[in-house]
Amino acid sequence: MPINILITIALLLLTAFVLSRIFTLPRNIWLLFISQPLVMSASPIIVFIGGILSSKMADDPSLATLPITLMILGVAAGSIPAAMLAKNKGRKFAIYTGLSCSLLAVFLAITSAKLALFELFCFASLLVGVGGAFIQQLRFAAIESSLNADDVPKILSILMLSGVFAAFLGPEIAVVGKEWLASPHGYAGSFLLLVPFILCAMLMMTLFKNPPVNGNEVVGEARELKVIAKQPIFLIAVCTATIGFALMSYLMTATPISMHHMQGHSLQETKWVIQSHIAAMYLPSLFTPWLVKYVKLKGLMLIGTLIYAIVAFIALSGHEVMHYWWALILLGIGWNFLFLTGTSLLPQSYHASERHKVQATNDFILFGFQAAASLLAGWVLFNAGWHWVVVTSLPFIILLFIVVSFYHRHEKKLPLKVKKQLV
Repeated sequence: MPINILITIALLLLTAFVLSRIFTLPRNIWLLFISQPLVMSASPIIVFIGGILSSKMADDPSLATLPITLMILGVAAGSIPAAMLAKNKGRKFAIYTGLSCSLLAVFLAITSAKLALFELFCFASLLVGVGGAFIQQLRFAAIESSLNADDVPKILSILMLSGVFAAFLGPEIAVVGKEWLASPHGYAGSFLLLVPFILCAMLMMTLFKNPPVNGNEVVGEARELKVIAKQPIFLIAVCTATIGFALMSYLMTATPISMHHMQGHSLQETKWVIQSHIAAMYLPSLFTPWLVKYVKLKGLMLIGTLIYAIVAFIALSGHEVMHYWWALILLGIGWNFLFLTGTSLLPQSYHASERHKVQATNDFILFGFQAAASLLAGWVLFNAGWHWVVVTSLPFIILLFIVVSFYHRHEKKLPLKVKKQLV
């Protein structure tokens, strides 16, 4: 196995060891920290090579982003079953279901690449997304494993930090394994190399224990979803994470094809930009716990929105590698701030007895809009070009500013425990 991959894994283990000495948190958190990037590597692989491989296999090149879209649709479609399975069978059972789905998806991807079957690759991408829906629920498993509600932003930051390692593992696996198996357009071996990582994650999760649920918190009749959804805090949480995620996906999905397929930048340069972007999505988690302490979640939301506005300006400035690199770096940082804000606020909108249905609804909305954005990215890119991809992202940014304004107008209506976090 190439040295870059070995170094990344070694750094993952070292980081987990160091952080576990700095922060006193339950063992579940550190198990999730190590195992999550091993299986999350599948998504960066699809993002990095999915469009490139599909543009060669599909009859219509404008469908090149369809596998990425189907992957995100799979996350949306799997979000409700993942939450319900966790509710009825426990978090551990749900995690293994998701890992098994991811393993099946990888074998289908290998077959589709070897046979150059675009339709089968699309189905494999969909299953990667379904498995990813269960992986996305790990953040809620981490929250439930917490012994102190005040530790939630810290735990989310730590868990999101592990995504840095997935950012480097995914593209490295894609490039290293490209020719491991003979296939018409390459990359079958990329998915083969992913198999041992998923198996390692499955082995590690045997040590995971289902988070305890406080019986006193689940007593009483759960409110209807429409009642929960009318709360300003719910609307702020869902809109912040959803719009931030959709805009990130919209620009990220179009980037590899625009760089490599249309602008002629090398595969290595494209890999570097995508790796940098995904790393930027998670590296800010090193300091967001302290940033939240000083600017609160409300300030983090505003900073993330301002960063997105800067992204649009840079992306409209040119097509050189550095234009893409700076835009995607800032896009990742902005996403981190907005996603952390939305996820941290969501638990304030529900009681323990309502958590599964609210979490499922949140993820269904979030990833449904993300899927729509990624599909739209391919259509706009091939029909109007990169410039218009960026221009049409501006309404998303305006919507984010409206959400920030909505919070300021409704601040007095929020519960006191929420104000303590936000103000």
